[in-house]
Amino acid sequence: MARRNYIFTSESVSEGHPDKVCDRISDAVLDALLSEEAEARVAAETFATTNRVVIGGEVGLSDQDKLHDYMERIEDIARACIKDIGYEQDKFHHATCEVTNLLHEQSAHIAQGVNAADNKDEGAGDQGIMFGFATNETDALMPAPIQFSHAILRRLAEVRKNGQEPALGPDAKSQLSVIYEDGKPVGVHSLVLSTQHLDEDLTSDDIRAIVEPYIVETLPDGWLTNQTIWHVNPTGKFVIGGPDGDAGLTGRKIIVDTYGGAAPHGGGAFSGKDPTKVDRSAAYAARYLAKNVVAAGMAEKCTIQLSYAIGVSQPLSIYADTHGTGEVAPEDIEKAIGQVMDLSPRGIRQHLQLNKPIYQRTAAYGHFGREPDADGGFSWEKTDLVDALKKAV
Repeated sequence: MARRNYIFTSESVSEGHPDKVCDRISDAVLDALLSEEAEARVAAETFATTNRVVIGGEVGLSDQDKLHDYMERIEDIARACIKDIGYEQDKFHHATCEVTNLLHEQSAHIAQGVNAADNKDEGAGDQGIMFGFATNETDALMPAPIQFSHAILRRLAEVRKNGQEPALGPDAKSQLSVIYEDGKPVGVHSLVLSTQHLDEDLTSDDIRAIVEPYIVETLPDGWLTNQTIWHVNPTGKFVIGGPDGDAGLTGRKIIVDTYGGAAPHGGGAFSGKDPTKVDRSAAYAARYLAKNVVAAGMAEKCTIQLSYAIGVSQPLSIYADTHGTGEVAPEDIEKAIGQVMDLSPRGIRQHLQLNKPIYQRTAAYGHFGREPDADGGFSWEKTDLVDALKKAV
């Protein structure tokens, strides 16, 4: 029997967190290549530390001249990301940090398994397992702790970048411990907010006075009470932030990127990977399917698992779990999923229109629980499979 009364905690990190700076640069590299060619191959990784950014990995275009021209733009792409995030520190500045480009062509041995040929469809870019999850506890069909942890940091980033709160810096983390009663979120037990600030004289109390109004307006009415425990900048000063304070690396915030620990994770990171990589595209498909199952009223919660083998087009397995909340048997959901969507790498890319430069925006504040964009961004958040799923079961 699932627990109904408990406290669950999730965290988020801002776009200025060192790891998120790296995710942003890696996805900007991907978007730039996809702008050149929809079938571009990219597996970009970024490392950042004091006054230095290193970008490595594999890229591929059918036109080698275009690829050479693109390589010349990598440094400018990285600097533009750092500038937009807001770093102008002495030891990490968009104009003066050293950028090293170590990108090279994709391995021919990987390409032969992924590329379509006369006798085979496009195969998965790697083996692996991917999970998707949805729950009806929020309007976005996301777990409340991670959804509102993201929302707090997005709001603080807005007021920092529009000039309302110039004292705030780019680097920040949030953490919410949410009270559940009868299986539903009802309030905040404790809240942690650590944010970089540009004035060394500001105290923790000063920072709380700045951020508290934005936190209050972001959370549901009644969730913050006089019983809520607050920790704002609990260590004191937080002036040195970003990669100067702590090194960053692409792909280290995979739980922040997904469900905040409320659901399983297959282990693969997303940022910097083109959509032939099922680490990314199949995780998006699994979220899309789980969200549509919940939106269709088939369950209050749903986890979908997909598995793949490198070079093989169709998933090896499809698994559904409705956590005891289902109105439809999980095995019937599994059969329906295979009927309503082609889950080959090509099928996922075409169904969700993933071969577009839509990834830089996913690099911070979660890949899930976002509104679909008119240009195809966050297409995996649509609930347009509801009728097809109902018909299939």
